[in-house]
Amino acid sequence: MSYRKTFKLICGFAGGSAALVFAAAAAESRGYFGEHLGEEPRRRRAALGVLHAAQPAWTPGSHTPAPTGPGWDFNWDKRDPSALCSDRKKERVSEDPGSEQDNSKPKATRHIFLIRHSQYNLSGNGDTERILTPLGREQAELTGQRLGALGLKYDVLIHSSMTRATETAHIISKHIPGVELVSCDLLREGAPIEPVPPVTHWKPDAVQYHEDGARIEAAFRRYIHRADPKQKEDSYEIIVCHANVIRYFVCRALQFPPEGWLRMGLHNGSITWLTVRPSGRVALRTLGDAGFMPPDKLTRT
Repeated sequence: MSYRKTFKLICGFAGGSAALVFAAAAAESRGYFGEHLGEEPRRRRAALGVLHAAQPAWTPGSHTPAPTGPGWDFNWDKRDPSALCSDRKKERVSEDPGSEQDNSKPKATRHIFLIRHSQYNLSGNGDTERILTPLGREQAELTGQRLGALGLKYDVLIHSSMTRATETAHIISKHIPGVELVSCDLLREGAPIEPVPPVTHWKPDAVQYHEDGARIEAAFRRYIHRADPKQKEDSYEIIVCHANVIRYFVCRALQFPPEGWLRMGLHNGSITWLTVRPSGRVALRTLGDAGFMPPDKLTRT
């Protein structure tokens, strides 16, 4: 096989990897692209230079990204059994510490569905007039149909007390009959924390961050945590609220910097699915899923 064919074969298998560059460099150093091939070496060397330039800096010690920031905090919700038992031991000596820890261990997984409200009337004067648009009502029907089609046994449907979220929740509830509806003021829309990087089109006052941030953090602590040790079976809970609240919840639950919440976008009526394991591990199964809606029904208002 000629060296030209060998080089092409390496290109085909390596496909831009570091192996391609190393193989080509070795061939060049051995004179395989020598001057006896005529004008071709000049073009080959030019192509080789492009390949070298396209490769990132690589050394055996830096071929994988280094971890940044602190590790996972298993006691993020202050419900880690080992931490709870340690605190109790300081207060009293248990006759059977092993049994005490087993009894305090969660055994069930919580599935939390965070639903953004549907499209609403932006020109309404105050919350009571900011009702769902006809399209928004269609979106809520589609979201309800999707949740119903999943075939899960939902435990509760909690919603923000704002009009657009309340209306969305009531439409969804028709598709999952028998599920309790609960209204909560903590889930109302607001400014959770000043976003980084900052944006120019939205600049709440510092006092709004101070007030809304404390409330939305309180909502996170109330609703996003591992199961109670007394809970025997996995639970499926729906929370209908707002984009800012959901994005902040996701950042906090995954232990990402909460100030990055505005880097994500959510469609109206979309589904974000979090799971909280008994160990305290959290997984994001879907973020802003709206694939069940036709393209002409998608909005972000």
